[in-house]
Amino acid sequence: MRIALTGEALIDFTASEAGTLAFLGHEGGSPLNTAVACARLGQPTGFLTQLSTDLFGERLMGFLQRNGVDTSFILRSNAPSTLAFVERTPQTNRYAFYTRGSADATWAPEPLPQLPADCRFLHFGSISLLQDPAATRITDLVAASRECCVIVFDPNVRPSLITDMAAYRARVTGWFAMADLVKLSDEDAALLAPGQQVDALAAECLQAGARAVIVTRGGDGATLWRTGHEPLTVAAPRVTVVDTIGAGDTFTAGLSVSLLAHGVERPAQLGELGDDAWREVMSFAATAAALNCTREGADPPTLEAVHAALAKAQNTAVAAASRP
Repeated sequence: MRIALTGEALIDFTASEAGTLAFLGHEGGSPLNTAVACARLGQPTGFLTQLSTDLFGERLMGFLQRNGVDTSFILRSNAPSTLAFVERTPQTNRYAFYTRGSADATWAPEPLPQLPADCRFLHFGSISLLQDPAATRITDLVAASRECCVIVFDPNVRPSLITDMAAYRARVTGWFAMADLVKLSDEDAALLAPGQQVDALAAECLQAGARAVIVTRGGDGATLWRTGHEPLTVAAPRVTVVDTIGAGDTFTAGLSVSLLAHGVERPAQLGELGDDAWREVMSFAATAAALNCTREGADPPTLEAVHAALAKAQNTAVAAASRP
């Protein structure tokens, strides 16, 4: 297990047509999507959570196993599965969550699981941090793993679940301080720091202790901030978008997979990586996310598909440059 993820696993019911009550179910949840993406992108990946024994929990367990995710750390419970209902809009997606008392929200392992010695990245974040006991035990796990893993934090802010946004923003500052790599969407940034420039929020994350901060902007690409360096921006590949669900999760997975491929196994190496290597890492992640958007629901690509898309883009660029 080179990459570990902890947090929610749920069923996303997506509206088949805006304004109707017809929904189609997909396995989902930001950490689960990211775990599946990491596994499809070729890195041994494990997931730490608690799944229900109900029919949805059985489906989630089977889905993880079919995608090659290590499920040996998953606990089981007769509590219900978390359910989410999603309605697409032209600009974004709207969510309604049913989480109270669910199996993943009541994850409380005692003692804490010990990650395998070869694990190098640990991801946390999303709605799993909004309910105890899971929120407390997740942060306990992160704190216990900081010496051995690169800690990746993706807040994946869902305002419909947050009753006190001011209190939530204060808590996020603490999670920033636990992370080595922070990944935010521009929507996350706007909710966490309304009226504030994104570079100012990135500076706050770095000051809190993060070594690298990346903000994604959908089709407009992504920008990296590091202490002592100018911001670095990569473009997003142009694709025909079918669905954006899971794109951010796939991007986050692509970061860890590509960082491992570039030899990053310790937090300090995030700051030592050069600009060219970071461009390759972010382009890999952006390409993986773009391919996810060409399919319905969260459906991350394989490593081979990403490499093929990158090679095609490179060949196209070379051909364009050689034209008179």
